[in-house]
Formats: sequence, C-alpha cells, structure tokens
Amino acid sequence: MKKYLVIGNPIAHSLSPKLHNNWLKQNNIDAKYEKTKLDTEEIESLINDIRQKKIAGCNVTVPFKKKVIPYLDELSLEAEQTKSVNTITFDGNNLVGHNTDIFGFTKAIENLDFSIKDKNVFILGAGGVVPSIIYALKKMNVSQIIISNRTKQKAEDLNALFENLKVVEWGKLPDFDVIINATSIGLNDEIINLDFSKSGKNKLFYDVIYNPSETHFLKTGRELGNKIENGKTMFVYQASEAFKLWHGISPKINTETLNLLKND
Repeated sequence: MKKYLVIGNPIAHSLSPKLHNNWLKQNNIDAKYEKTKLDTEEIESLINDIRQKKIAGCNVTVPFKKKVIPYLDELSLEAEQTKSVNTITFDGNNLVGHNTDIFGFTKAIENLDFSIKDKNVFILGAGGVVPSIIYALKKMNVSQIIISNRTKQKAEDLNALFENLKVVEWGKLPDFDVIINATSIGLNDEIINLDFSKSGKNKLFYDVIYNPSETHFLKTGRELGNKIENGKTMFVYQASEAFKLWHGISPKINTETLNLLKND
C-alpha cells in the first residue's frame, strides 16, 4: 500500500487526510494519506524517505512551502515563479515541487458571484500561500495589490518576486474592495486587531482558513454587510490538482465532497 502525507506545523487542523482518503476509496486506489507534524530540522529526513519510495507523494503546508525547495531536484514553472511548493511528486527519479495553490485560489474566486477584475485587494500576511495568491490575482487583472504583515520585511521581500505591490504598516487599513486573511490568525479563535467598521459594505472578506469555517474575521465581515468566503473551496481544488498529479485522475468534487469538510 502506497503512503501519501501532508507535512506542516501546526497540522492538527488539516482535513487533507479526510479528503484524499475519500478520493482514494472512490477510485479503488490501494493507498493511504496521513498528516505529520514536523520541525524544520526533520525536513531532510522526510525528503530522504520520499526518495527511497517509503512515501509516494507529499503535500506541504505552513511553514515549509519555501523550506522544502533546497531538497528538491526540479520545480514547476508556478513553483519557480512563486518560490512556493505545496505538492511533491516523482518524475523518473527526480523529486519535483509543484504549486497547486494557484489553481485552487483561482477556481475558488471564479466560483464566487463577485468580479475581482480591476479591484483593490488587501492581503493580510506575507508567508505561506501569499505568493500563490498574488500570482493568481495578477493573472485575474486586479487593479492593485496591497500587503501588510506583522514583520514588515517579509512583505517587502515579496517585491523581489512581484512588481507593483504596495506595502503598508501592520495595523493600517487602506481602502479596499477585497480583503484576504492569509495569516494563521483565526485558527484558534483569535481576533485580528483591525477596525473594519468604517470600511464600507458589499466588499469581499476572504479567509484562507477553512477550519473553523467562520473565523472572527469572516463573522465581522458578514455582520458589516459584506460577502464572505472561507478557504474550503480553494483547499478542495488545490487538493484535487495534487491528486491528479499523483494518480492521473481528476477526483469528483460535489456537495458530498464539501460536506466531508464540515467541522467534526
């Protein structure tokens, strides 16, 4: 039986095993998918296990999307341009890093009844999935991308990857049409310390977090008369693309699939 897994820290909240194991069963694939919490110094050993075929494929989440890159042989175009890897596959004997987050975010936005073209987008956070979101937003022709991060230098560093980003101090709230929480604030019921009361209505509040399904950030957005969306659809679509890379099959995505991800 082949083994697949997702690595991260923290990882307890991840619903990847529930999703992938359901698809494996649907497609009669003799494999299992697990989640593993790692520390940075354990990455090299994990990659060696993949090279030795003890692990057939791996998903990567925060905070390792950049840290795994030195241990890989090749990167896909999207992974190279974003310096972010969330899926590892074999190509012959080479380990290849892919970025399926771009596909996942793009599909999630396309599924919304909200046109993002020519909009001002404000992103909270500068690590993890943010390069993928910026890459996707630029492809979708937004008007402006504004970044704020608690460690300002990390936001500034994104300007080395992408042009024409605007960086603002953490705590400042610029004018926006779309605001994206790409931090981990909300995973454990925390509150983002920003006053949204004067930001207006009919905007899009988007949270990359999907578990819990409604963070304080999204609840605030909803109560102020805005459209809200969590990261569940993005998560499902990035996972489906990873599944396709490993197994050559596009798994079914329907209401039953999304219901799998309701809080236990």
